[in-house]
Amino acid sequence: MKLSATTGIAAAAALAVAGLLAPASAQAAPAATAAAPDIPVANVKAHLTQLQSIATANGGNRAHGRTGYKASIDYVKAKLDAAGFTTALQQFTYNGAIGYNLVADWPGGDPNTVLMTGAHLDSVTTGAGINDNGSGSAAVLETALAVSRAQLQPTKHLRFGWWGAEELGLVGSTHYVNTLPAAERSKLTGYINADMIASPNPGYFVYDDDPELEKVFKDWFAGIGVPTEIETEGDGRSDHAPFKNAGIPVGGLFTGAGRLKTTAQAQKWGGTAGQAFDRCYHSSCDTTANVDDTALDRNSDALAHAVWTIGTAAPVPPGDVYENLNDVAVPDKGPAVTSTVTVSGRTGNAPATLKVGVDIKHTWRGDLVVDLVAPDGTAYRLKNSSSRDSADNVIATYTVDASTEAANGDWKLRVQDVASQDTGYIDSWRLTF
Repeated sequence: MKLSATTGIAAAAALAVAGLLAPASAQAAPAATAAAPDIPVANVKAHLTQLQSIATANGGNRAHGRTGYKASIDYVKAKLDAAGFTTALQQFTYNGAIGYNLVADWPGGDPNTVLMTGAHLDSVTTGAGINDNGSGSAAVLETALAVSRAQLQPTKHLRFGWWGAEELGLVGSTHYVNTLPAAERSKLTGYINADMIASPNPGYFVYDDDPELEKVFKDWFAGIGVPTEIETEGDGRSDHAPFKNAGIPVGGLFTGAGRLKTTAQAQKWGGTAGQAFDRCYHSSCDTTANVDDTALDRNSDALAHAVWTIGTAAPVPPGDVYENLNDVAVPDKGPAVTSTVTVSGRTGNAPATLKVGVDIKHTWRGDLVVDLVAPDGTAYRLKNSSSRDSADNVIATYTVDASTEAANGDWKLRVQDVASQDTGYIDSWRLTF
């Protein structure tokens, strides 16, 4: 995980949408059709031992552009190839060095409904990076191998990814998302991230970005009697961020980095109050000795549970859809503009998982700030502007907890271009209840 000097944390979908359409059908909650197997922690640790050996043989690290990183990618790829996955190396260049992402697809499942699970595989230059992030990479790998051992037949198409150059600013995952064609990006219905899941003084943190993914993890931990907290130390600073920025629902797991464990957290989870969750964070001592087996075991099982629960869930029927097809020009570095969808004939409030499908044509999407404005004027931020968001167009589906809002009324998509030299327009957008 990449952290910044100032905050302790480092910086770094969707469906093209299209006048008004009558409501289609009520949305049903998906139901799991298969139970996940237990993930043997010994298997996960065996992968960590291999990553440690690779680092030791290659100057003590597995960093971007170094031989240790390429050897790590080759190790993971060989395991997946032997297990029947279709794998692809994606190459990119950063700081004058070649980097690699590895993407692995499991055959079967709906090709238009893709669940992706991933982790960054690179370390910092100062150490082997076994907790950060060998732990997440190994757990994702062993979950994928468990899919193969079970010969799982999921309803969703399952995809797994290992990212390069995360420690330099989410470079690999950002490259993957930004170069993914819009039609392919629209098929990604969720991305699960695993980054630092075996800290030696662990906490149990769950991302709160998408309500459905959050619930899957929180329910699993509650079922084994382990309380969780919302992940804040690295919020938005790992490889889920570029997926989230593209409107793809994201979730994930984390056991803490350099922040100190509080007394209340030590009472809740054990461990040592006043000590960092990982005292070897970004240090040479982040070796195989820097791993809590219990945390690694629990988080690996939780990861597999999420893949099985979501990946084998019954397909969700279409929801009630309300759309606006009319183009609205977005002035270059100008005032915000809006497009309206009128919802009527419903009872009660909007759902906690209101889907907002957006199709904005623009030559530099990083200039755009996008909000959903409820009938009472409450604004929900869908997308911030960002100099790192260098692709064109915003074609994404965002999930909004609008459960406190009355469903009926005029909902607005508000878009503002906050920088100069690029132009675009709202092509269409929709709400799915």
